[in-house]
Amino acid sequence: TSLFLIAAVTTCASAFTPMQMPDSSSVTARRNFLQTASAAVIATTLPGAALAEIVVPPQTVDYEFPTDWGLTFKYEEDAVKVRQHMVVATGMAKGSEKMEEFGKNMKKEMVDFVSYYRRFPKVAGKPSFSTLYTSINVLAGHYTSYGFKYPLPEKRRKRLYQEYAEIEKSLKRGR
Repeated sequence: TSLFLIAAVTTCASAFTPMQMPDSSSVTARRNFLQTASAAVIATTLPGAALAEIVVPPQTVDYEFPTDWGLTFKYEEDAVKVRQHMVVATGMAKGSEKMEEFGKNMKKEMVDFVSYYRRFPKVAGKPSFSTLYTSINVLAGHYTSYGFKYPLPEKRRKRLYQEYAEIEKSLKRGR
């Protein structure tokens, strides 16, 4: 990561340096070399880090309807549970059994989660909370616009699965 930071700072610094006069070809050549080298370092040391490809599972009508709705008022447990319920909701296909009931329970659980935990600065400042909050807004917005009977479109599902992976990493790190 330190190599990445050095490369990023070098690239940014060279991008904002004032233009040199044409007679200073050595300075221009050095700047071009640093820009190219930093791009090469980033491309080789972090292949696809910014473009981490998430595999989006196909939608399915088969799922296990949760029986553990609601909050325990322990952030880590609640965040894991809400995230897991959201993963199930994101993977549901049109015609899934109890889809409307699931959606209503999901929306209530998401609203309760955000309403409770955003009041605590130590929780609200965690990366897992902010990413989960973003995901909750996406899923709740879908429910508000399209109702509980319609599955999420592929583009929205892909974005949510990326956020779910990020949330899981943050929670494992205790962040």
